[in-house]
Amino acid sequence: MLRKEAPRCYQEFNDEDCVRGSASYQHNTDSAQDQDEASCDALPDEDVMDNSQMSTAFNKACVKNVFTFILVLIYLTLSTVAAFLAYQTISDFLEKLNHPVMSVSYKEVEEFAPPGIALYPGKAKLLSCQHHYHDYIPPGLSTRQMENDCVIEEVTYNDPYSNHTRRALVVKGPTDVRSRELIFLQFSQNETEEDFSAISYMLFAQFSDMTKSSDKTAFMKDCERNYSMWTFSGGFRTWVKMSLVRTSGRGNESVEFRQESSVVKYNDRRPPQERTNELFFVVFQWRDPFIQQVKDIITANPWNTIAILCGVFMALFKAADFAKLSIKWMIKIRKRHMRARIREMNQIS
Repeated sequence: MLRKEAPRCYQEFNDEDCVRGSASYQHNTDSAQDQDEASCDALPDEDVMDNSQMSTAFNKACVKNVFTFILVLIYLTLSTVAAFLAYQTISDFLEKLNHPVMSVSYKEVEEFAPPGIALYPGKAKLLSCQHHYHDYIPPGLSTRQMENDCVIEEVTYNDPYSNHTRRALVVKGPTDVRSRELIFLQFSQNETEEDFSAISYMLFAQFSDMTKSSDKTAFMKDCERNYSMWTFSGGFRTWVKMSLVRTSGRGNESVEFRQESSVVKYNDRRPPQERTNELFFVVFQWRDPFIQQVKDIITANPWNTIAILCGVFMALFKAADFAKLSIKWMIKIRKRHMRARIREMNQIS
């Protein structure tokens, strides 16, 4: 009985061991399957996380690209404005350089250098030339005898325009402006067939320029080319008040006269038989003790223009450098995004 039970028991033991072994194997297999299922269940979560990270990175890259593009547009706009400013600055500088501003100032003097008064009487005859002071001209004008206390020189030359011979009486002008020095000249002329009669005169800067000139004929020709001519008529007293204007510009300096003239009718008290000769009266006097000085001032400052242009060009170079770096950064981000897409496609495949 013992021998028979022992094999059965051994058999039973072996069966239990087999059952246990199979149970343990089955348990191991189930655990492995559970791990695989767990791992399979975990893989979709990782994919979701990767996709969300990639979408977030892509959104950030898009925002950065848009922001960079806006900055590039802003800098391009600023560069355009800077270029226009540079062009406008250069244009304004050239405009101011070609059109200087006139500056007027007045210089007070005690006395003037004696000007030259060139008179062209033609057929008229000089009766008197006198110096007076304080605007006082005594009555009783002389029409017969010559009265002269002036410095007068006679110059004959050819007209520079018509080549006709001209005779000029050059009188030394007044100097003392404080005492109101004046020169009073009187001419007479026989009746002519002309309806109107007048005597021409010309003013030039200094009487000494003519006296010191070696060629007075050429000097008078140059004066006639450069100075204006005026006239005073017969039967009136013409009062000429002179003022001096000095103009200095680009390397040259010129002097000209400006005058204010007034005309007063002459009351002829001569006998009728003596009125055949027409009388001319003219007075030369300084208007005021001020010399008007006119200067050309160039308001264009080259240093300010250079500074503005340097700032403009620095802004242009900075904008170009920023635009270049921004474009490089955009290209780099684009390449990185393409590499990420290729890696994702390789993983999926």
